[in-house]
Amino acid sequence: MKDWHKIFAHNALVPPHPQRVRQPARESTAFQCVLKQLDGPLVRQGLLEVLSEVECHLRVSLFDVTYRHFFGRTWKTTVQPTKQLSRQPPRVIFNEPLYFHTSLNHPNIVAVVEVVTEGRQRDGTLQSLACGFGILRIFSTKPDSPSPASQDKRLRLYHGSPRALLHPLLQDPVEQSKHLTVIEGCSLQYSLKPHPPLEPALHLLPENLLVSGLQHVPGLLPAPGDTGDALRKPRLQKCVPWYLDDVSFTLYPCLEKFEEELLEHLVSDHVRESGGPLDGSMLEVLERRLHVGVHNGLGFVQRPQVVVLVPEMDVALTRSASFSWKVSSSSKASPGNQALVLRSRLRLPEMVPDPAFVVVFQLEYVVRSPAGADGSTAPAAALSNLACMYMIRWAVWSPPEAGAGRVTLPLHGGVRPNASHCLVYKVPSASMSSEEVKQLESGTIQFQFCPSSEELLDMPTPCASGPRAERRSSRRPPMAPSSPPISAPQALAATQDSPVGPGLSLSQLVASPVSLPRPRPAKPACLRVDSSPRSPAQAECPLEGRVSHLEADLSRPASVLEPAIAEQLQELPITPLHVPVVVGVPTRSSRGRLSRASLVLLQSAGFPEILDAHGHPAEAVSPEESVRVDTQKEEADCLRSNEVVLQFLALSRVAQDCPGTPWPKTVYFTFQFYRFPTTTTPRLQLVRLDAAGPAGSSAGCSTHILVPLEKDGSLDVGAPGLQLKFTVDPDFLKPGEQCCFVRYLASQALQLDVWDGDSLLLLGSAGIPLQHLLRQGRPAVQVSHELEIVATEYEQDAMVVSGDVAGLGCVRPIGVHTVLKGRLHLTLANVGRACERRGNNPSALPPSRSRVISNDGAGRFPGGSLLTGAGPRPVKNVVQAQKLAEVDSELASMLLTHARTGQGSRGTRHESDAVHRRKLERMRSVRLQEGGGEHGSLRTSALARQNLLAQHLRDLQVIDAYRERIKAESITSVLSLAISTQHTLYAALGAAEFFEFALKNPHNTPHTVTIEIDNPELSLILDSREWRFFKDAAGLHTPLEEDMFHLRGDLAPQLYLRPRETAHVPFKYQSFSTGPPTQAPPRPSSEKAVDAGCPPRSGAMPTKHAKVIFRASGGKPIAVLCLTVEPQPHVVDQVFRFYHPELTFLKKAIRLPPWHRLPGARVGAPAEDVPVHARCSDPNVVCEAHNVGPGEPHDVFLKVASGPSPEIKDFLVVIYTDRWLAVPVHTWQVYLHSLQRVDVSCVTGQLTRLSLVVRGTQTVRKVRAFTSHPQELKTDPKGVFVLPPHGVQDLHVGVRPWRAGSRFIHLHLVDVDCHQLVASWLVCLSCRQPLISKAFEITLAAGEGQGTNKRITYTNPYPSRRTYHLHCDHPQLLQFKEDSFQVGAGETYTLGLRFTPRPSPGQEEILIYINDHEDKNEEAFCVKVTYQ
Repeated sequence: MKDWHKIFAHNALVPPHPQRVRQPARESTAFQCVLKQLDGPLVRQGLLEVLSEVECHLRVSLFDVTYRHFFGRTWKTTVQPTKQLSRQPPRVIFNEPLYFHTSLNHPNIVAVVEVVTEGRQRDGTLQSLACGFGILRIFSTKPDSPSPASQDKRLRLYHGSPRALLHPLLQDPVEQSKHLTVIEGCSLQYSLKPHPPLEPALHLLPENLLVSGLQHVPGLLPAPGDTGDALRKPRLQKCVPWYLDDVSFTLYPCLEKFEEELLEHLVSDHVRESGGPLDGSMLEVLERRLHVGVHNGLGFVQRPQVVVLVPEMDVALTRSASFSWKVSSSSKASPGNQALVLRSRLRLPEMVPDPAFVVVFQLEYVVRSPAGADGSTAPAAALSNLACMYMIRWAVWSPPEAGAGRVTLPLHGGVRPNASHCLVYKVPSASMSSEEVKQLESGTIQFQFCPSSEELLDMPTPCASGPRAERRSSRRPPMAPSSPPISAPQALAATQDSPVGPGLSLSQLVASPVSLPRPRPAKPACLRVDSSPRSPAQAECPLEGRVSHLEADLSRPASVLEPAIAEQLQELPITPLHVPVVVGVPTRSSRGRLSRASLVLLQSAGFPEILDAHGHPAEAVSPEESVRVDTQKEEADCLRSNEVVLQFLALSRVAQDCPGTPWPKTVYFTFQFYRFPTTTTPRLQLVRLDAAGPAGSSAGCSTHILVPLEKDGSLDVGAPGLQLKFTVDPDFLKPGEQCCFVRYLASQALQLDVWDGDSLLLLGSAGIPLQHLLRQGRPAVQVSHELEIVATEYEQDAMVVSGDVAGLGCVRPIGVHTVLKGRLHLTLANVGRACERRGNNPSALPPSRSRVISNDGAGRFPGGSLLTGAGPRPVKNVVQAQKLAEVDSELASMLLTHARTGQGSRGTRHESDAVHRRKLERMRSVRLQEGGGEHGSLRTSALARQNLLAQHLRDLQVIDAYRERIKAESITSVLSLAISTQHTLYAALGAAEFFEFALKNPHNTPHTVTIEIDNPELSLILDSREWRFFKDAAGLHTPLEEDMFHLRGDLAPQLYLRPRETAHVPFKYQSFSTGPPTQAPPRPSSEKAVDAGCPPRSGAMPTKHAKVIFRASGGKPIAVLCLTVEPQPHVVDQVFRFYHPELTFLKKAIRLPPWHRLPGARVGAPAEDVPVHARCSDPNVVCEAHNVGPGEPHDVFLKVASGPSPEIKDFLVVIYTDRWLAVPVHTWQVYLHSLQRVDVSCVTGQLTRLSLVVRGTQTVRKVRAFTSHPQELKTDPKGVFVLPPHGVQDLHVGVRPWRAGSRFIHLHLVDVDCHQLVASWLVCLSCRQPLISKAFEITLAAGEGQGTNKRITYTNPYPSRRTYHLHCDHPQLLQFKEDSFQVGAGETYTLGLRFTPRPSPGQEEILIYINDHEDKNEEAFCVKVTYQ
């Protein structure tokens, strides 16, 4: 018994906050936390001089950030000397495991780690000082996030004491508060992970108790070996069941007087608390309960059993009346001597032979008043609120090691700590009013015990006669009447052999037993009433606590445990090198410009002039000028309509481009401007600029103007160039969007993809800054750009990205090479125009109350038809009567007469049309009677009328039956309009639309409202922090509540409403769906596009609907919210284009721009950590945001499954920098081109041949093969050939690479008539260099010259005459006198070489390949040329 009292007194817990306890219980999760080492100079030098024998240790406590409440019990590590801090680097090693389990799965439940140093002062007293603390997050902020990994982490430490967390200025997130100061250079290394091996032993550990693996836990076997960590892999002791029989309680002086005095004290307490009188005769004892449970000093091992005790005389009278048994004289005792007895046997299966395991008995009274406080009869529904439970007495018994017997224990009461941590009725004292009670004790409990069910408990006792003896003879197998249905081994109590019934009586439905602490959440036997005198805090934990942060005692513990060494493999954080990092696309300024002569020719080409609203030329702005954005000037502009013009002028080829590479004949462009759909321009012909020879040659480039094509492929005779117009006016913008459009122009760049119009290959990409389109009060502005078109070449480990990824100041991706292909001459303009009609004001935000939707307008029945639309009628509430067949297509299809008469007048429902039809029918019948004198015609007319009458009768029967069938449904749908509220949302992709619904309870009774939502994109805001974030962003000042909803797993959440109460229910609508998939890039059209116009309102972005039904307790709706969602086009900030083999996985990491760091910051320097989150519009795409560490850049990881070739998969990636994913900061459009993969292993300079299978489509097509590297890959046939339908044809490919390494070559098969992609291949080259047999070195003059002729010799090593072919990897620098030659056996041949000069000095290695007649490499010479 002493072991139990010692453990029980040492492990008292502070309960969680009452508001946190009221939340629904969840599964408890076990954790293992290993505190490894403390790094940094944490202890000041001055402290070491004042104190001696300085040591330090760690303290860990649980803390609730929401309610600023410490709970549980503070855990301490072993004390370590601070001498280790004097070493370099300063470090204190702990390596102590910590275990706990909790069901409070909430991000604001954290562990606070405190560093405490202690030493002796000069007078010898021990002093403890706090050196810092850290906040260890246990649960992730994402509810569905995976379990944390077991890798080591670093915990930042802050100055001060954990008591600072109680300050009201510290708001969540606490780590970002300005009131906390980080200790520079100090951190705690730890690991935290779930610990599933602890789950079988959770019943031995109370929830929220922090224990060490070195601490002895009653019920567990010691750890094997020398580790001492018994909780790493806990082993349970074997349970020995115990049986208790003949349990009886004796209360002094007698049961009747004891209960009478108890009721008198309850009456006096009521008078003292409420001040109102209460008649003691109105109180009655409803039940006497016994709680029996096994306790190991830390907590109850299982939930205590609850059984009913009855007076001994009641047992005797019940048996006498039911079975006519004769009651012995010994049982006919007076009421004053009777005891409380249990009529069943108790089985305790969870007992363990351990000194700390005891059996706890608790006597509880249930007291109920049958009438109200004023004497009036209380309603039946209020009986549950009048039942109160009081703990009267308790006792503790430690079973012996073996044997059976009988024991008598004293009962305890008063303020003494007990196992249930609740208040207990006081024990007798000298101040009691009754003279008899003064002289007696607090009571006793008697029972018999045995360790097995086979032993008989017929021991001779004075009280063993009468009903108790009869109970022994009529025992039944133990059962559990008082607990929920469980398995047979866990049965707790025996069924009573009494007509009263087994177990507890009906009052269990009125008042339930106290919910004691339990290691696993279980469903209670019944609901607990709110009028119980014990609060949840009193019911679960004591009033005094063991959190040392709130105590003054910081003394060193008496026992010091040795640290345990955990031999466990730790996962190391690695960055996979096979995934290259792709950097965002910056805008690239043009370094080389056309000559003035070329600009004159370009200006005189006849491009249309851009004019303002008054017909004057738009003001020209230089692209080098810096733009100062004045948002007030933009909003005050009277020209509210912006007409953005994109004018494509010309395309120039740069001199750096390989001259052997053919220049495309036609091009087209794809881009997306603001919220407009993706634009694909028509094909444009490249026409060389006239008389540009000298100028072009001097500049080293050729310029081609862009001319639109007609439908037949001929050039357009109109003005050259292409103009696209985008009108952004108040009709296009939604309220408050004007500032967003201005911000878009000021900060974003428009990305253009340039495509070859014939081969459909991507030439490159260009970025256009849009800041010069801001008019700043001017009527019109225009700016001319020369944009660099950059193509991206890549190796096999890096996929292509459309855009410049190697700009100045950016990190070049791994294995990605950029090539400048040309320059695009483009003019941007913004023409201001006045609005014809005044629409909504896009510069003014809607009032804040528009975020609050009220159902006050509902509640009235508007009346009207049951079949017509339920839309509002603003003028008059008038509905014109109509035929059922005209308003219901289902009924019309079943009628015979309507089908015949409605053929000629389908779609006409006006009354004038019906009158006209009736007049025509009368005239037809009159003419038939006047001209039908013949007998046959009269007979035919009579038969027709009979048939028509029969059809009318049948149709009337069908109509009557149809009306009866739909009457109830139609009336219900119309009546639901009285409680329905309509609202329209304008939502863009990824943006969260927040609003509140003011829900009012229209009844005079409280209701638990269930909220049902039929759209997964609409959700309730359950987290109060998220709710506060959206309210602050929207500027709402409506009430905010903590723990507003009752969650029940996957079931709909519930909300409690008081009578006539109005509650604001927060909602959030957020969609990541883009609608029907689109192919990108679209097939270029042959029509000339002039005006891009506004985005389509139908087809591409359909209207969505959502409905929210608020159902009361009975299932009837009290309010209905009908939402209409109008999707808005999204803004694409950047476009990525990846080419990947078909039916494989693309894994790519895109590095985000460091917008949260200043330029020149040191790597690893502390900076504000911006949370980055990524979401994808395609649920089948894995999209995650990775952060390597503090101060490191963020990467967005993509994993996409490619489809069959030539499928193009497109999706959107949305980037957020707020934890609630409210407003996107970046939106990326990602295209994945799936191509057939062909692997080729070859040698540079040598021809490798292969064949590809081409399958025909359903029709005959004229196709042609195009390649991205025509100098290295040739096809046969070369030109256009016919592909038969459903046929199979071989396409012969010859590959001759000029440089070693791994890279990709694109091969397209295009329909030349329709300009459609028929097939596409991704040729994966793996090239190696041949063995160099000879090397030469030559020095030449750089600059403009005539070149140099050189000669080398080659000897035929074969005994026969051979033909050889010559090739070179730099044909622009070296030409051969002859490309092939013949040489006899053993003869030597002289090769003539001509080296052309290079403009700039430097060195170049030129390889000369000598191949045989099969184009296999025979020799390879290397010539190292130095240009001076």
